[in-house]
Amino acid sequence: MDDRLSYREKEALPDSMFGLPERREYPMPDAAHVRAAEAYFRYCPEDLRPRLARAILQRAKEFGVDVESPVILGYAKQ
Repeated sequence: MDDRLSYREKEALPDSMFGLPERREYPMPDAAHVRAAEAYFRYCPEDLRPRLARAILQRAKEFGVDVESPVILGYAKQ
């Protein structure tokens, strides 16, 4: 699956599919998008990183994605 969503596809996703639901950023409807969220994690505002890290790990577990980034794992513990 491609890790690009069209505007229409992104609009159709429920808030629960986003790493930051209140901002509707970091969509993770599948494994490819979990990996994309991991790759773009560095662009997340510092104060939102712990919450995004936990969301990435939660969605990764659902899709069987191994997250090995020490940065994401570290923020998830905060």
